[in-house]
Amino acid sequence: MHHKNFSISPIADPAAVVGGDGCQYRFSVLADGLLRYEWAADGIFEDRASTFAVRREQPVPHFRVIDRGYELEIITDRVRLVYDKKRFSASGLSAQVRGNITEWQSVWRYGTEPIDLEGRNKLYGTARTLDLADGRIPLGPAVISRCGIAVIDDSETMLFESDDWVAPRPSGDRVDGYLFAYGHDYRAAIRAFYAISGNQPLLPRWALGNWWSRYYPYTADEYLALMDRFRTERVPLSVGVIDMDWHIVDVDPVHGSGWTGYSWNLQLFPDPAGFLTALHDRDLKATLNVHPADGIRSFEDGYHEIAQALGRDVSSGDPIAFDVIDREFLNVYFNVLHRRLENQGVDFWWVDWQQGQYSRTPGIDPLWMLNHFHFLDNARDGRRPLTFSRFAGPGSHRYPVGFSGDTVVTWASLDFQPEFTATASNIGYGWWSHDIGGHIFGSKDDELATRWVQLGVFSPILRLHSSNNPFNTKEPWAFGSEARENMIEALRLRHRLMPYMYTMNVRAARDNEPLVQPIYWDYPKRDEAYSNRNEYRFGSELIVAPVTTPRDPRTRLGRVLAWLPPGRHVDVFNGTVYDGDRHLWLHRSLKAVPVLAAEGAIVPLDAAAEPRNGGHNPTAIEVIIVVGADGTFELLEDDGTGAVMDDVQFSRTPISFSQGSGIIRIGPTSPVIPPAPITREWTLRFPALPKPKTVNVVIEDREHAAVVTEENFYGTVVHLGPIPLDKEFTVDIGRQPKLVPTDASVRIYPIVDDAQISFELKLSIWNAVTSDMPLSARIGQLRALGLDSALLDAILEYLVATHV
Repeated sequence: MHHKNFSISPIADPAAVVGGDGCQYRFSVLADGLLRYEWAADGIFEDRASTFAVRREQPVPHFRVIDRGYELEIITDRVRLVYDKKRFSASGLSAQVRGNITEWQSVWRYGTEPIDLEGRNKLYGTARTLDLADGRIPLGPAVISRCGIAVIDDSETMLFESDDWVAPRPSGDRVDGYLFAYGHDYRAAIRAFYAISGNQPLLPRWALGNWWSRYYPYTADEYLALMDRFRTERVPLSVGVIDMDWHIVDVDPVHGSGWTGYSWNLQLFPDPAGFLTALHDRDLKATLNVHPADGIRSFEDGYHEIAQALGRDVSSGDPIAFDVIDREFLNVYFNVLHRRLENQGVDFWWVDWQQGQYSRTPGIDPLWMLNHFHFLDNARDGRRPLTFSRFAGPGSHRYPVGFSGDTVVTWASLDFQPEFTATASNIGYGWWSHDIGGHIFGSKDDELATRWVQLGVFSPILRLHSSNNPFNTKEPWAFGSEARENMIEALRLRHRLMPYMYTMNVRAARDNEPLVQPIYWDYPKRDEAYSNRNEYRFGSELIVAPVTTPRDPRTRLGRVLAWLPPGRHVDVFNGTVYDGDRHLWLHRSLKAVPVLAAEGAIVPLDAAAEPRNGGHNPTAIEVIIVVGADGTFELLEDDGTGAVMDDVQFSRTPISFSQGSGIIRIGPTSPVIPPAPITREWTLRFPALPKPKTVNVVIEDREHAAVVTEENFYGTVVHLGPIPLDKEFTVDIGRQPKLVPTDASVRIYPIVDDAQISFELKLSIWNAVTSDMPLSARIGQLRALGLDSALLDAILEYLVATHV
């Protein structure tokens, strides 16, 4: 195929192939830990690309083959496979990771799942949808496992032909599978997955902002007034989603239901093009919901035009059926039906397919077809493509963004979503968009809604959404004052994170590092890393442990049991310093959730005085720098043009910190791509760092005087003022700066003050906390007070934060 967004090379190098000609089996050694295994009773093997495997032509790794006549061995640097040359079976086909990487089994046998004596091996991928999910649901396969071996069964997926079209698998006795044998090198397994399945695309910057969505029959004026209300409240947005009521839904029953539609409801939207222009004027992208299953019926505006394009006789008014495997229909579907609406201003489509995996050709999944061709169509004319649809199986990462479906508004739903998002990276799927706040049923709960928005801030895509129940809405001002204030701050933070997130977006597309990753990717041999499945890495610099359960009624704090990895970490919201390599209950008011950065972390934020809609590159930047170790970060930006990575020109701003010298070095930005400003305001924030005696700033060997340094509860903030983008500058805060933990009593006092307990007990707690006794004695005194675990743990968090 010649489309830049979908290039394939499906035939493995002949030097990597064992068997095949004259055999019923074939193995392809695609990498040192990745083997394809095939069985074909008729001896005819498949060389076309599948939905999962589009790039089997890979550099041939070193491997050996031992053929004993009755048995075959394939040995690479990572795996040893043994095969009896018969129909694949558990006794005849097995593989073992070399080096005995686990305490128990590291052997896979065909048709079985490897487990150890504790049943800990299974790591999961993701699922097609969370529709109607109220908590945990079953998840699909991953390409990693604690025993070191995982498999993908690719035997039934549809195929891509060389002429850009699709085909089902041939019938017969066939097996087509992929063995990932990377031991605990989880990132190597993911890199191998992307190598043969294609990289994640680069998302448009605006996709990383706040999306507004609601299933509700807005009028155009109501929708625009709502967008203006968000602007008045200083809450930035980047995408306006218009659910299905944009089109006619009240149809004559003779036509069926109103779920499918392509004609604007002119009673709600009398000037569709004007409405979409008004969204664009507000720096918002627009997407429309489409349920294509019912085809094009006679009441649709484009019915006769489409019939003529297809050469259909529609004098009887018969519907034009949706037929995803009819190439001519699909061409008209995009180039006539959808183009009419895109010419009015639709930027991309929300493909809401809920009708299962079957078409009139067995093996061809309509969801796969819609995802693939919508994405390619959206990339026309050199645009950076985006579509919005459900997960269709391994390989779906090529078509972001994922719509996870209509979840139930409950704490159980919220509690499952962090794990669901993180494990999706185990199958390379990095860009889930959840219904933030939940979609249906449930009940109003200000705390639940706030915690969900906070999770959304640290999710791949933040899209507020709710049902058409008039009482179920997600505008922050629809909640009480505490929830309103904290939801607004969270939504503003999301746009402040754009410089960091966009750099991570480039990293995901370029370096095969999904934005959200399970903690066990970094610590695969530590049982503790698997203990809290809701804790995850958010980009290269941050660890997030969201609060997903209700707060304690006496402390009024939410809490989460987190495993702090080895090293010292700082909460970027409150400056608390924690020693790592242990479990610790972390407690937070409704203002924030635990977000930790290790020593040496560098996190750039948008520091604009006023939040802006859209996805603009910032004119002012605040950089969080955690001292204690060397750190580097390369801030990446572009002008939004270029459909694929090779077509994008990136502007790069290096940021580094030397722990030994205490010097921060920033810039120059190169190249400076219009419409970038000539200068940029800079602020440096150092959590848990006392105010240095002096702060020296030098711009290309010339001292810079415009420096204001402040010390506060959080740490130290240095305001530098405007600096030309094309200049390098350094900030010297003194040699070997050290994190200084905040006095525990400063953190504990508000906890005790806010606790719903007697005043005398408060005083006894405070006397114990501020006592001169050794820490162990103070803890003993607190325990002797008979405090409930929620309050005791909240106090101990800060007493032991930097004491193991």
